[in-house]
Amino acid sequence: MEAIIGNNDSALSGAPPSWDAIRWRQVERNVRAMQIRIAKATKEGDWRRVKALQRSLTRSFSAKASAVRRVTENQGKRTAGVDRELWDSPEARWAAIERLKRRGYRPLPLRRVFIPKANGKERPLGIPTMLDRAMQALHLLALEPVSEGTSDPNSYGFRLNRSTADAMSQLFLNLSKKASAQWILEADIKGCFDHISHDWLERNVRMDTSILRKWLKAGVVFQGQFQATDAGTPQGGIISPTLANVALNGLEKQLVKFLGTKLGVANSKKLKVNVVRYADDFVITGNTPELLETEVRPWVEQFLANRGLTLSEEKTRIVRIDQGFDFLGWNFRKYSGTLLIKPSRKNVQTFYRKVKEVISTNKTVKQTELIRLLNPMLRGWAQYHSPVVAKATFTRLEHDVFRALWRWAKRRHPKKKADWLRQKYFATVGDRTWVFRAAAKKDDGSRDWMELYSLPATAIQRHKKIKGDYHPFDPADEMYGEALRQERMQNSMSHRKQWVKLYMSQQGLCALCQCKMTKETGWHDHHIEHRVRGGSDVLGNRVLLHPSCHVQVHNHGLFVMKPAPVV
Repeated sequence: MEAIIGNNDSALSGAPPSWDAIRWRQVERNVRAMQIRIAKATKEGDWRRVKALQRSLTRSFSAKASAVRRVTENQGKRTAGVDRELWDSPEARWAAIERLKRRGYRPLPLRRVFIPKANGKERPLGIPTMLDRAMQALHLLALEPVSEGTSDPNSYGFRLNRSTADAMSQLFLNLSKKASAQWILEADIKGCFDHISHDWLERNVRMDTSILRKWLKAGVVFQGQFQATDAGTPQGGIISPTLANVALNGLEKQLVKFLGTKLGVANSKKLKVNVVRYADDFVITGNTPELLETEVRPWVEQFLANRGLTLSEEKTRIVRIDQGFDFLGWNFRKYSGTLLIKPSRKNVQTFYRKVKEVISTNKTVKQTELIRLLNPMLRGWAQYHSPVVAKATFTRLEHDVFRALWRWAKRRHPKKKADWLRQKYFATVGDRTWVFRAAAKKDDGSRDWMELYSLPATAIQRHKKIKGDYHPFDPADEMYGEALRQERMQNSMSHRKQWVKLYMSQQGLCALCQCKMTKETGWHDHHIEHRVRGGSDVLGNRVLLHPSCHVQVHNHGLFVMKPAPVV
């Protein structure tokens, strides 16, 4: 695994001899060191230096290797573009690094597919080729330090260490007090990704303009027909969310500045105008509906018009907080002066339809298999809503899921009585009755019980909001960011206590490559002494690895040392 990694790639000089020989820890350090320099130049407004550093980063071996690794290890690695090419072997990935060159690069059109939306409509998605994905990932490494340095403090979508829960927590701070703003402009941008002005992006995005223009004008192929793209960024491209963020950056800062200039800084603060944005969804608070209607909304419409965007007339509205509004799957509403945040009715109904669909399309599978299909869905949805007032919703939805499972059981045995069905499919566990569970075989041949995830048992835990001025590429915030990442990963693993212990003992790093493990990278539970050779399941014989590192260990017979004793 030892190899030297250079910061330039003239004929890949100083590079390791193969993909499996790359030292990823060194790659990560090289990329981050350059990103920190780009962020520093951005903060100083030295745009000539930013451009030079970006050029150096996108030509480096480390950045190219990192880009190829990202696109071959994420969820879209098995989805091909119009060329039907996949980089599914170490040899193909190694050859891909050499192909990431600016000179002669011509992106291919995107492959158009449609995915269903919650409202029954379909959302267009553009699938780039592997080469185009890798080029986007490469240039995103150079763009992110710039976009982070120019972002609004309360923009939370598609940014490092920020989440929907952070946006929710900020709205709670803005609306929960007695003296808080009482009116909300609930805004919806009409087809944001489809209508962003190409001219505006080319003039304002701090990256290689020639490369950006090629992506924007690449076009799409649908049912064998080529369609030109004159506006918008393709939904499905790795860099598209960041481009949309760049287009909407300034919505908060410039609005506050406009109100301060027009009405005076002291007066503008009394108006309680706050902007909270997640990607292209945002809400704006205000003291009066007249302020939002006559001052804020016209300014927002002009701000968006400059970028080729418009507000949706049907979905944009001004509401009072005691009427409530939906944002990011939650309903925000004051009841007798107290702000309660609950899962929105629409979100609950959409999720229940998905659960029912899984149950109805698996009428003949074994009970254990149905539980395996449902548990990740139930756990993920419950954890998303665990920071809000959701106990009553969890209890009600669990009853609805039980009724769907009862119908599933009755259909399998139409002639059996209720008592027989209950004994076969349901049990009493502690103080819980009617628990949907079944006996399952473990790897060692013994039997264990597998039961359906309990929604009401999900702990309600207040989310710890990220600080507004956090900058992931500022060395001063590095320790804060690392602690926050590990804490949130620990919370996401709360249902697997052994994984939490392994993750914390490894300080959140892969035991092989020593790079960070995140939700995006994923992880595998590896036995140092393989179980087929008699290795046990004790924590001292296990480590967490990236999925690709796990494959590498088994393919090449590598031995992984335990990084530290687990306590």
